[in-house]
This record gives sequence, structure tokens and C-alpha cells, in this order.
Amino acid sequence: MQHQLSYRDIKAAAGRIAGTVRPVALAPADPGTGGGGGGDPRDRQVWFALEHLQHTGSFKARGAQNFLAAHREAGTLPAAGVTIASGGNAGLACAWSAARQGVPATVFLPATAPAVKVARLRSYGARVRLVGSEYAQALAACEEHAAATGALASHAYDHPLIAAGAGTLLDEILLRVPDLDTVLVAVGGGGLLAGVATAAREHGVRTVAVEPADCRALNAALAAGEPVDVPVRSVAADSLGARRVTRLALDAARGGSPGGALDGALDGGVHSVLVADSAIVRARQELWDGYRLAVEHAAATAYAALDTPPTAGARRIAVILCGANADPADLAAPAAPAPDPTG
Repeated sequence: MQHQLSYRDIKAAAGRIAGTVRPVALAPADPGTGGGGGGDPRDRQVWFALEHLQHTGSFKARGAQNFLAAHREAGTLPAAGVTIASGGNAGLACAWSAARQGVPATVFLPATAPAVKVARLRSYGARVRLVGSEYAQALAACEEHAAATGALASHAYDHPLIAAGAGTLLDEILLRVPDLDTVLVAVGGGGLLAGVATAAREHGVRTVAVEPADCRALNAALAAGEPVDVPVRSVAADSLGARRVTRLALDAARGGSPGGALDGALDGGVHSVLVADSAIVRARQELWDGYRLAVEHAAATAYAALDTPPTAGARRIAVILCGANADPADLAAPAAPAPDPTG
């Protein structure tokens, strides 16, 4: 599999998925938001890229649609359809895209998967197969199914077509904010980062790659110079809990530089940032309290890095809110103000 992703790949993806995915909506944050990164907060504008409003509730629909559309274009989309092992956002996106392409989708996930996920997959027309108690067992069954039936095997994030589809987000943001200088993106396995960072570098936009402190697959890979396994312990692990980042993402983050992430001025580089779970939880609550945006912890992870050093000097910032497939029941409403005793 190729390890380099080009901006040409992202432009091709944009052409394939045009009219089938929702163009990203942007909403401005309140004036002065994110003023702790340095500089005068009055000179700064922060935008929320509302990709949690995308089909299936996450950015994953972009990559899934590009993946299947490219195979149909090449004549390699089999009648047996597509298969994937994922009970999360990628599985939902794959099932949705397969329905759009008119081919069956078979999704494998552990028998312990929540019934609500199974029901939602089936609502997209997917054939759901519950296997074992762990993801690894579901993945093995998925691979066996692909080999036996000829179904096209998809992946949650480790494929250039998946990453290129995700990268279309950045160009859409630039249509609304042409003077954008910084984009904040949460990182799990790295599909979204690989695409966004590739497009951002083309336009000289800095990418801040944000991970939970205890799910630091990209950060560890940059330090080691290659993908390495890391422990996975975070409130955002359901979406960002990859044990290792993809080579695609590492190469996009390094941008051809053997030194790893770039530092210094706004230069179109990628900067790795780690945030604590407490900051993620607080950021998610702030998005709800201040904007009534109910997002998953992965989306809040990007927002949690808004005041970190890599944003110093930034004037136009986009925070990608990547998904909303989480139970909002734990988002408490802010306390009502006490009555004014003076009337």
C-alpha cells in the first residue's frame, strides 16, 4: 500500500464525492475564544467545522464514499459488496455508502456490541455479523468472509482512499475562511489527520494534531520515527483508541522531514499536542453549555487544544468537530442563575 498521500488524491476524492456528502458547515465561536494561546484575542477568530452533522454523524462518510466510488470507477467494486470490521463510525459510514452505491455491506463486530449500534447498522441495510467478544475476533472473521465471498475489504482509516476522502474537509473550510492559518484535528488511527494535513500543507495552513495523553499513537510514532504500539486509556478511546498510527498519517505529519513534527512560525507544518482527559471532558461540556453542540469526546479533543502553544500567533483557526456518535445524556445543563433578591 502506498505510504504517501498527495493533494491530487484529495482533489480527485472531492470530485467523486461531490453531491453525495454534506458540505461542511462552519459556525463562528464567540469573540475572544481561544485567547490563551498568545497574542491579542481580539485579533483572533475561531470557527467550528461542524462535521458531526455529516451523514452517519461523522467525517467517516467522506472516506467511505470515496473508497467505494473509486472502486466503482475502476470497475473493481464486486457484486458481493463491501465488508468491514467496525461497530463504530467507520462501520456506519461503510454501510451508508454501500447503500448509496447499491451494493451489500457486511459489518463484523463483537457480540458484546451495544444493541443500539447493531440497530443503526441494520437501519442502513447492513448485514451484521456478531463474532466473539473482542475486535480482533471480528476482524479475523471479516477477513475470512472477504476471502470466501470476494467482498471488498474496507478499513476504518488505513487506506489512501479513506484518508483522501477525509482530506476534502480542509478545502471546503477554506472556501468559507480563505485566510485560515491553523486547523485543529483529533487523531486516532490517523485517517483524518493524513488527509487534512496533506491538504493543509498545500495551502500553507498549520495543522495541530491533538491526541489524548494516554492515546498518543501519533506522538509516539513521531518520537520513534516509525509507528509503534501504545497503551490505550482515555475517555475518547472509543474513537481515538488506535494502538498505532498508520504510516500514511506519520508520513503526512512529518511532511518529508526526518525530524518529525515541525515547529516555529505558521508554516504549514504539523504539530503534535497531547491533552488530558479532564481537559477533553471540560471542552465537551463547554461546547454544549456555550453552543449547544452535542459532540463525542473525540471532537472535544480537538477543541481542548485551542489554547496550547502551537496556536500562538494564529489569527484564523478552524476546530474540526469530527463526530457526534455518543450518548449526550451525560451533558449536564448549566445551573440556573439564582433569583435576584431585589426583584
